Amino acid sequence: MDVAEFRRRGREMVDYVADYLENLEQRPVYPDVEPGYLRSLIPTEAPLEPETYEDIMKDVERVVMPGVTHWHSPYFYAYFPAASSYPAMLADMLCGAIGCIGFSWAASPACTELETVMLDWLGKMLQLPECFIAGTQGHGGGVIQSTASEATLMSLLAARCKAIRWVLASNPEKSEAEILSKLVAYTSDQFCATLGTTPSCAFDHITELGPICNKENMWMHIDAAYAGSAFICPEFRHLLNGVEFADSFNFNAHKWLLINFDCSAMWVKKRSDIIGAFKMEPLYLKHENQESGLVTDYRHWQIPLGRRFRSLKMWFVFRMYGLKGLQAHIRKQVGLAKEFESLVRADKRFEICAEVIMGLVCFRLKGSNELNQTLLKRITKSREIHLVPCQLSGRFVLRFAICSRSTESHHIQQAWRHITQLTFELLQEPAH
Repeated sequence: MDVAEFRRRGREMVDYVADYLENLEQRPVYPDVEPGYLRSLIPTEAPLEPETYEDIMKDVERVVMPGVTHWHSPYFYAYFPAASSYPAMLADMLCGAIGCIGFSWAASPACTELETVMLDWLGKMLQLPECFIAGTQGHGGGVIQSTASEATLMSLLAARCKAIRWVLASNPEKSEAEILSKLVAYTSDQFCATLGTTPSCAFDHITELGPICNKENMWMHIDAAYAGSAFICPEFRHLLNGVEFADSFNFNAHKWLLINFDCSAMWVKKRSDIIGAFKMEPLYLKHENQESGLVTDYRHWQIPLGRRFRSLKMWFVFRMYGLKGLQAHIRKQVGLAKEFESLVRADKRFEICAEVIMGLVCFRLKGSNELNQTLLKRITKSREIHLVPCQLSGRFVLRFAICSRSTESHHIQQAWRHITQLTFELLQEPAH
């Protein structure tokens, strides 16, 4: 493919993507395939000779699309949102084109510096305490991780390293292995201090947990994977109170902030804590500016060595939506969740199972777990909408999460009509 064909195919691809997203609700949200469906549709080995682009694009519809769960369909209400927006997609194209591997400042200065500034921008939108803002002099700062799980692992490893050093300072005769064997991590059944749990979007009391962690010299990591985006709205910011006690804080901007996966924002109060656990300096990675206070080598802040130019997505989205546009998106989706909650509450056959604070509604049919499992099976089999369940205090509960950027009130009404129709049919059967 030469540059002339790339120009032509690039325009075609943008049109294909635009058509796909514009007409997404006409596709079944959930695929009707069996495990292993794809293997029989393509050859068992890669082609020896080049094939045409036209044939590849035909196979996208024939091979790939039948097996896609359409996360951006307005009838997708499962898990949590996967953020998406046109500015973020365009930025991802640019990221792919530049193609730098930004493990150090010298490897691509713009890649490093834009990330530091974007995490400061986002930290200020959240009104994070000054200690988490890098600025030009700060001891803390932010980094883009791939996922919240990775951010949690980074925090755990940094905390372990810090604890070992702390013990060694007063007990130099002890070995690291001996200290390591006695370290304890304190968790709840959600792993760490959580703002917006996955099953029900529940919130830990950070203002109570924080002082205890600080008093006992324990590293406190806060995971707000889904809910964190909403803290840019003043009416939700109080839920982040207590973050000043944390050593690290993370949320997935790629869930609810219109920035495509992957973009998990993580801040640390002291960059020296996280760098201390991971610093390695082979000669080929050294550069003359690395001792400057303005320079960050992000390879010390993450598990992989390499990293993409992901901050471009943040920059494009923040500038093209503005803080007000991002707030409007969050508020609209919370409003849609409240609308669905009111439909559930108006039907005496159903019950709401957890407080609806953001864009998630946990509900169920009054009755047995088996009854609710059967209802969910029928919802999934119909492939009109997609939900997943959770377990709350031993009860099988259905989760209805507002996910797609294109979801509107009429989609919510249609989803509820579909659920109640299936419920009516189910309750008419003799066994129920």
